[in-house]
Amino acid sequence: MSTFGARLKEERKRVGMNQTEFAAVGGVLKGAQVNYEQDDRLPNAEYLTLISELGVDVMYLLKGSRVAASLDAIESDLLSGFRKLDQRGKAGVLALIAGMAPAEPKAKNIIHGSIGQVIEGNLTLESQSFSVGTKKNKVK
Repeated sequence: MSTFGARLKEERKRVGMNQTEFAAVGGVLKGAQVNYEQDDRLPNAEYLTLISELGVDVMYLLKGSRVAASLDAIESDLLSGFRKLDQRGKAGVLALIAGMAPAEPKAKNIIHGSIGQVIEGNLTLESQSFSVGTKKNKVK
């Protein structure tokens, strides 16, 4: 099994960064990055949180098993492809997903009252129904 440092280096290369760039994202200097990759020191939680925003699999760094192992083949392919995208590509994919999400159902406004009651305020009605006796009439 590989070491934390070896896995960190692997993840850094996977996201296409050199040690200086990766260290800057993690809020440390290049020397600290070198120490992490050589297993001379371990990073703190803040560093791990910051590099996770690049798509680094922190559980893989810590445990040696990828989160994607629990995904089915299609989900794994999607995640792998997403992680290879630059920030613009990732934003595009997220926008596409947001645009394809089912629309939230509109809330229904139900007003109960008595005949002759006055309702004040702004209200736009797409359709209105009312009951007279046992028969319903619909007005649009």
